[in-house]
Amino acid sequence: MSYVCIVLVSLGSLFLLGGCVGILRMPDFYTRLHPAGKLDTLGTMLMVLGLALYNLESFSFDHLLLSVKMLLIVGFVFMSSPTATHAIVDAGIRAGLVPWSRKK
Repeated sequence: MSYVCIVLVSLGSLFLLGGCVGILRMPDFYTRLHPAGKLDTLGTMLMVLGLALYNLESFSFDHLLLSVKMLLIVGFVFMSSPTATHAIVDAGIRAGLVPWSRKK
């Protein structure tokens, strides 16, 4: 079970690192929000899921409740992060930010 937890936390870290690199490498506001919304959500979900599974290794009622709380956090992040990204993009459009285009 601990190997599964290590794999989940490592994959989550890898996705978070990819999201950071994507934010730094993308050319404008709108394209930077794509890795911020997608990769950070997936990375956070994988890491918290791995920690919730690791918490269940010494099974007790208290550990079960803590893992359920962690899974509720995963659900909240899954619902709120894409919604927040959409709201930020909508605010950028209303502010008049022009999408990046390649200069010829």
